[in-house]
Amino acid sequence: MNVQIQAVHFDADIKLLDHVNRKLEKLQNFNDRIVQVNVFLKLDNVVHSIKDKIAEIRVHIPRHNFFVKSTSKSFEESFDDALGTMIGQLKKNKEKKAA
Repeated sequence: MNVQIQAVHFDADIKLLDHVNRKLEKLQNFNDRIVQVNVFLKLDNVVHSIKDKIAEIRVHIPRHNFFVKSTSKSFEESFDDALGTMIGQLKKNKEKKAA
């Protein structure tokens, strides 16, 4: 599983990157064919006043692409929410294939 984390228009600290990497390891439990995971961490700034933190996760498995986006007041909260949604999508996809 190839993981790329991109912080858009800011420098992410080591603690945030460790949090993201540690949580992404759980994705292997839900689908062992994951090829690539892209994480985008962005600041939602409306007219130069920073408002919310956005986390986007894109997961590529053979013949499928999954995408989720979440916004909140902290990157950790946004990422955790997006990851929970992504896990739900991966579970749903696995159940479809089993049926």
